[in-house]
Amino acid sequence: MANKKIPLRKCVACNEMKEKKEMIRVIKTPENEIMLDATGRKNGRGAYICADPGCLRLARKNKGLERSLKTAIPQEVYESLEKEMSTLA
Repeated sequence: MANKKIPLRKCVACNEMKEKKEMIRVIKTPENEIMLDATGRKNGRGAYICADPGCLRLARKNKGLERSLKTAIPQEVYESLEKEMSTLA
């Protein structure tokens, strides 16, 4: 029996490849709205970040999310990411 392929995604902060299920997806909708995508299926340009507060700090410092989504990221998005990570930990 063939092994099922596991989708991998790269973190915008630490550049590590991890399983898609382990990452948090942040999307920019066609209406230029930045939001978290818990399902991983919403329409829009997506960027993945590890569920680690250290990676979030690094992404904020090196503007990894802003580069990936090609737009400025509001402070509220970073705050909601921090809340999401605290519930996962």
